[in-house]
Amino acid sequence: MRKSSPRSTRSPRERLRNRLGTGHVVAVPRGIALTRLRWALKQLSERLWVRAALFALLGVASALASIVAAPLVPEGVSAKIGADAVDKVLGILASSMLTVAIFSLSTMVSAYGAAASSATPRATYLLQADRGAQNALATFIGAFLFSLAGIIALSTGIYGSSGRLLLFFVTLVVVAVVVATFVGWIDALSRLGRMNETIDRVAAAAAEALDDYALSQTMGAQRARTPPAGARAITADRTGYLQHVDIAALARLCGDGGEIDVARIPGAFVGRGETLAYASAFDEERADDIRDAFILGNRRSFNQDPRFGLIVLSEIASRALSPAVNDPGTAIDILASLARLLTRPVREEVPEPVTNVYVPMLAPRSLLEDCIMPIARDGAGMIEVALRLQRTLATIATNPRFAEAAHELAGDSRERALAALPHEMDRQRLRATIAASIA
Repeated sequence: MRKSSPRSTRSPRERLRNRLGTGHVVAVPRGIALTRLRWALKQLSERLWVRAALFALLGVASALASIVAAPLVPEGVSAKIGADAVDKVLGILASSMLTVAIFSLSTMVSAYGAAASSATPRATYLLQADRGAQNALATFIGAFLFSLAGIIALSTGIYGSSGRLLLFFVTLVVVAVVVATFVGWIDALSRLGRMNETIDRVAAAAAEALDDYALSQTMGAQRARTPPAGARAITADRTGYLQHVDIAALARLCGDGGEIDVARIPGAFVGRGETLAYASAFDEERADDIRDAFILGNRRSFNQDPRFGLIVLSEIASRALSPAVNDPGTAIDILASLARLLTRPVREEVPEPVTNVYVPMLAPRSLLEDCIMPIARDGAGMIEVALRLQRTLATIATNPRFAEAAHELAGDSRERALAALPHEMDRQRLRATIAASIA
């Protein structure tokens, strides 16, 4: 198969115009294959500074809006209500919000460190992307900048009596929002970084990816096939983890009759020059457009990668089973989460896959091996973990998609446990549990 030539010198604008100029509209089911733009916006929205910056701009705009709206207030109303008190309120708000914002940020950093040390560093991304924590910190920063902008504007005397009245009412609204946020933030702080909270967040991220996988194991495309003879190999121009594949963009590129066989799925580590896809009936100029549909990054992403969430859960269990921690209860909690995740009901409506795009299927055994084998290895010498692992695999085997792999891994984990358990009584208990599950 032919290799694609190096990336062309066309500008990004020219490549975008080339992609959009096909005139084809492709419907890819939402939740199965995010477009590149939606994926980028989702990644951006999970950054802490983005939400904080938006709330800060909103706070400054709210303070300055009172100047513009001042002519709408009837004369004499401000004197009756006592808008002069706004100076003191803004001063108190500014000093307190700065303190609360610094305290909140330091607490969040401590929680991230606790999650990384007690659970796994891969889970800290989910804590950083938590919208509740981001909203709380952004609210405090926005309230601080609102009060600061109000104090500066008041010192210049540009508000007038009517403007001060409007600022007073806006300040009351800001105070109410801050109080409501602070009450919810106190409850969130009591759970942030705790082991159970971290496990739940990782399980929720894994569940979202697994739901998409269960709905379409090929991300809304056709099942993989052998690429046609003469297909052009589209290679990676950098080294990294494949984080996202824009199936909708690939389908649009195939609107003129071309075909694309995807060679790598999200979660794969791709080296520079390795093949990402094979393109048939495409000219050389479209190689860059196809390559742009594959997003590579330094780390794996939970989106479009159901294996990663399960791997992170198994990492938490492995750390808990290490001699330094010796916490089999956490490993048992992880096994319960895995049983829930891998036996979730599948939605019956299966969307129609796009044409001319072919994607490899993720083998069910690979999913199970990623999350079960580390626990079977590290917990083989603990009878409580070995027993729960057998029960977990028996539960997972009720899902037809994982039944065969679950039975095979149950046999493997049984042999590991029987070889590692030091006491004959524990081995007898394990054999009895296995016999009961078979019966």
